[in-house]
Amino acid sequence: MSAQNDDSAGVTRRHTLECMLWAGTGMVWTLVGGVPGSMPLAKAAALNPSKTFSFVQISDSHVGFDKPANPDTLGTLREAVASIKTLPTKPAFFLHTGDITHLSKESQFDDADQILKELGAPVFYVPGEHDVLDDNPGQSYLARYGKGTSGAGWRSFDHEGVHFIGCVNVVDLKAGGLGNLGADQIAWLAADLKPLSSSTPIVVFAHIPLWSIYPEWGWGTEDSARVLDLLKRFGSVTVLNGHIHQVMQKVEGAVTFHTARSTAFPQPAPGTAASPGPMKVPPGLLRTFLGITDVTFQRGEDRLAVVDHTLAGEGTSK
Repeated sequence: MSAQNDDSAGVTRRHTLECMLWAGTGMVWTLVGGVPGSMPLAKAAALNPSKTFSFVQISDSHVGFDKPANPDTLGTLREAVASIKTLPTKPAFFLHTGDITHLSKESQFDDADQILKELGAPVFYVPGEHDVLDDNPGQSYLARYGKGTSGAGWRSFDHEGVHFIGCVNVVDLKAGGLGNLGADQIAWLAADLKPLSSSTPIVVFAHIPLWSIYPEWGWGTEDSARVLDLLKRFGSVTVLNGHIHQVMQKVEGAVTFHTARSTAFPQPAPGTAASPGPMKVPPGLLRTFLGITDVTFQRGEDRLAVVDHTLAGEGTSK
């Protein structure tokens, strides 16, 4: 697992506290200015279930991909759904952060839908660049998942006091594959956020990361600074992305950035290969690189608890 944290200067300015539950063990961690520490188990047991809810992030299913890195992406998506059904708390809903398909074919969307409907709860989607490869870019995606969205598929909704924002940054990619939201979407976002109190917890989900992980590979969003400027007045912001097929996190003030594993195949760590792309690993190790992200909101806490689960059954907290 790779991680970055650029918040060291912020430690002297403010303390940010993040509560994180280690899946399956009951161990609770706190993160203050990026430094982890433990929380007494008794305090963890006192968390009030009536003031919590959880949701799951799924990303980069790439249904239709059949190369050696994973010749059965439909099978590993099915495994991801099966693992979700074993979670101790039933998720209220799901976020899919893009690249549902590999080539935007109707048959690939059909196959993905047949598996994802087994989740038995709402799924909110944003597209990945692989979902908008059709002749009319993005129209097949919007026909299936665009109800209730604006523009190229951006949306917002509220759940139990948390405001969720789905951003689309894959339609007009910039040089090197950098993501882009565009003026229209940013204007919509400004209007969407305007009536909200600064104490409202915010969750933003998009495909390409909204922080610059490795611009040389297009792992960043060109105009993300404009979005983050709109979000800086809020006390708790969680940004969930896919695209890079590995877990990385950064804490910057009140904003936690988190990228998710794919359910299809891994990609190399930034700068460790000539270019990004499917990374072949020994078959016995593949499922340690694939997984889902389980997020729990506890009312009254500053941050959301984020737990990454691999298909091999491992859990890591952030």
